[in-house]
Amino acid sequence: MLRRSETMAVDALARGGLVAYPTEGVWGLGCDPDNPHAVARLLAAKRRDVAQGLILIAHDFAALEPWIALPSRTAVRRALATWPGPTTWLFPAADDAPGWITGDSDRIAVRVTAHRPAARLCRAWGGALVSTSANRSGEPPADGPTAVRRCFGAELDALLPGPLGGLGRPSQIRDVRSGYLVRA
Repeated sequence: MLRRSETMAVDALARGGLVAYPTEGVWGLGCDPDNPHAVARLLAAKRRDVAQGLILIAHDFAALEPWIALPSRTAVRRALATWPGPTTWLFPAADDAPGWITGDSDRIAVRVTAHRPAARLCRAWGGALVSTSANRSGEPPADGPTAVRRCFGAELDALLPGPLGGLGRPSQIRDVRSGYLVRA
């Protein structure tokens, strides 16, 4: 059974809206990754360059598979060993992954979230979501719902309440082929 706030968030996503939600470490800002207009709105709200690319989160690996090209079985096992959890992995992007998600890269950042509110939102949505920190580029992430609303105001279409996961920082990012740490 969906909570009212989850229903409102899913409705906003379906209309191309921006949704804020708690994640493992920071407040996230998300949208439908298949909707170029929604992604453009998100990038404009954050004042973020499309060339940087965006992270996708999902409630299970199957929801991310259309976005990635599967590397070796060893590389996939490396990622799966940390999921669900707060580690984001850079996978080779699927041939048809849009540039508004990958940016200037041939890789795509993905995570199977362990954080219950974010995972419930992804499950209710039925697939992957863009997940970027809820802040303007170059500024610290918002520390709560009030700060998220103050930062984005009318640009925000829904806010899913809930606690952060306790990580206290954005997720670490690793390269799935090598295992190397890209962002601590």
